Amino acid sequence: MRDSDRARPAGRAAARDAFERVRIRYFQLSRGTRRAIFAAVLIGAAVLTVLLGWSFPTFVTVLLLLGYAELTLRFPRAAATVLVVVAWSCVMVVMGGYVQPNSALPTLFILLGVLTGGLAHLIRWVTPWVTTLAALGAAAMVTFAVATFSPRIALWAAYGVAGAVLAYRLVQANQVRRRAAAAQAQAPAQVRQRARDGAPERAGASEAVTPPPISVEEALGELESMIGLEPVKEQVRSIAASIEASRLRAEAGYSTEQPMRHFVFVGPPGTGKTSVARTVAKIFYAFGLLETPYVVEAQRADLVGEFLGATAIKTNELIDQALGGVLFVDEAYGLINSGDGQPDRFGAEAVQTLLKRAEDDRDRLVIILAGYEKEMAGFLSSNPGLSSRFSTRIKFPTYSPPELLRIVQLLTVRRGERLSPDAPGVLLGLFEDVHRRGLIDELGNARFARSLIEAAAQARDVRVVGAGGAPSREDLVTTTTADLTKAFNEITARFRGYQATPSLEEALADLDRMAGLEPVKRQVRAIAAQLRIARMRQEQGLPAPPQMRHFVFVGPPGTGKTTVARVIGRVFAALGLLSRPDVVEASRADLVGQHLGATAIKTNELVDRALGGVLFVDEAYSLVNSGYQGGDAFGTEAVQTLLKRAEDDRDRLVIILAGYASEMERFLATNPGLASRFNQRVTFPSYSPAELTEIAGLLAGGAGDRFDASAERDLADVFAWVCAEGLIDELGNGRFARSLFERAALGRDVRLAGRGGNASAEELTTITSADVRAAVDELADR
Repeated sequence: MRDSDRARPAGRAAARDAFERVRIRYFQLSRGTRRAIFAAVLIGAAVLTVLLGWSFPTFVTVLLLLGYAELTLRFPRAAATVLVVVAWSCVMVVMGGYVQPNSALPTLFILLGVLTGGLAHLIRWVTPWVTTLAALGAAAMVTFAVATFSPRIALWAAYGVAGAVLAYRLVQANQVRRRAAAAQAQAPAQVRQRARDGAPERAGASEAVTPPPISVEEALGELESMIGLEPVKEQVRSIAASIEASRLRAEAGYSTEQPMRHFVFVGPPGTGKTSVARTVAKIFYAFGLLETPYVVEAQRADLVGEFLGATAIKTNELIDQALGGVLFVDEAYGLINSGDGQPDRFGAEAVQTLLKRAEDDRDRLVIILAGYEKEMAGFLSSNPGLSSRFSTRIKFPTYSPPELLRIVQLLTVRRGERLSPDAPGVLLGLFEDVHRRGLIDELGNARFARSLIEAAAQARDVRVVGAGGAPSREDLVTTTTADLTKAFNEITARFRGYQATPSLEEALADLDRMAGLEPVKRQVRAIAAQLRIARMRQEQGLPAPPQMRHFVFVGPPGTGKTTVARVIGRVFAALGLLSRPDVVEASRADLVGQHLGATAIKTNELVDRALGGVLFVDEAYSLVNSGYQGGDAFGTEAVQTLLKRAEDDRDRLVIILAGYASEMERFLATNPGLASRFNQRVTFPSYSPAELTEIAGLLAGGAGDRFDASAERDLADVFAWVCAEGLIDELGNGRFARSLFERAALGRDVRLAGRGGNASAEELTTITSADVRAAVDELADR
């Protein structure tokens, strides 16, 4: 099927070819270049207006012409309709001034043209500008015939005739639609399940089915109507341009090959890969390179058989059904399943069959393999033939929060519903939150938007019905902020650690509430300031130094290293550098396996659990145990795995290694990669007596207790003595203060219980000097 008359009908082929050539080359330019051309024309017109003394309307005329040129190149049919309506308006103005000057009739006639043009574009399956021309042409003839007798009757007659023509065109459109639907219905049911557009089978009576005509401008217009995906649109336009250039070279007498190709679509779920595959099919069909514009969708289960040999038969049958159109294989990496450590012979058979047919039927078939970027890279590298035959890759970006909001608004309108006035602002904030957390791909992008609308509509229905009474029409179709928030919380509840993102001020306030640690507080504030400025520079397009992501916390035990790690997580989450503020705590036992090879698996699983937050490895120096003869192979494997993930996932993870200062120095010296990747060191000092007394008081206050004056003096004396003797690090700093408080509180409870009877509220919450002394004696004995 080599002719391209479907895209360029006979009789106007030359003009259409010239116009399509201009359009394709225009859209092949980048958006910035197109804007620069328009700006240059406007500036030139402004300069000429000033230098040559042209009137200001001349400049306005140039601006209108530029706008019309852009409309013509983007939506030719709409531009043609505008031209018809403008011509009608001019004629009506002239005629109104001649028949009945200074009346409202010209305005009403102009309104008829605008209404007719708008309604014509709502009638699908027939050309809108032809509909507009037919309706206004008939109205013009009636107007000229009746206007000399009664202009008012002429007005109503014009409206009536235009309405009749529109109704006739609507009937015609329904006939065209029914014929197309009947042709589609002849496709076998088995194929319709996988081909949403109803691609007919390649044999029998279905061969006589002729797909509806599609022009290149219609296919590209469908692509342009999609929300977002600008890089994808640019690449598909380039593909259309290369096809057009190949056709022009052939017409000029140059030898050229069929510009057929196979594609790889990579990107997260819900980003429109299937929709763009349908558009690609229509573009190739419009150029006459494919016999049908249909897409047959498939997955592993549609290709792989139950036994060796059956897979090739099953794959060939599916390809035969797709011949003349596009075969879209989603999650194509599933064809190579090596999860059990054994080669996947069934999947390999399907791949080999696909590769052979991709070459043998390259003039009659386009194959598109789709899936996640990382998995598809591994899949394509598994077979050299895949990379060579599927060399055109189109990367689909994640939807931005404003694009997701536009998708929600579009879906709402399609459902015949509406959002409350304050809902878009709230929705945008929710989308920005999941986008900052890096969850939007896992949620499914546009699928998430669809699920959100459906769940919010259900919440609205429950709310309206539960309110009782007779709800108004507006109540039945209006989704409120409360409905959207409830639906959002339900959908995101399955994500571990999902909670409101703290602000930077809240995170630093948690730090300030800690007792002591002034050097640490200053350093953490400096880290937060540096990260904040780096983010501001990036937002303004300025170069920013690499952001510190991994840290080493050194200091004695009980000095708040784990607590400060949580503050670091909250700081990074507040700045949008982590998706959540959670901290996963680990030690050697959580990283090292029982045999070589198991350690890497165990470490990777732990890192995966911490992705999006902070991994805190306490006593990290124990990963390299020099006591083993011949070295610690298990710990070394864990360190190597940690280093690799620290680099590979640096944008999604913060790793903090903690331990004693001297041991951590020796640990970092065992591997050059440790010192280079963990170059930000935070030193935690021992607590002073006053800080330990403050910690004990804070712990008591948090439990609803207090120390009396004599107990506070005893506490200060105890802490002063252990610090002077150099025992505080061995006792655990803050942990010693906690143990002392807990023992003293326990002693008070035992003392009051031994008295019998009732105790006052003050006695129940007051820790005395005797309680503190008893606690010190008990801890000393231990």
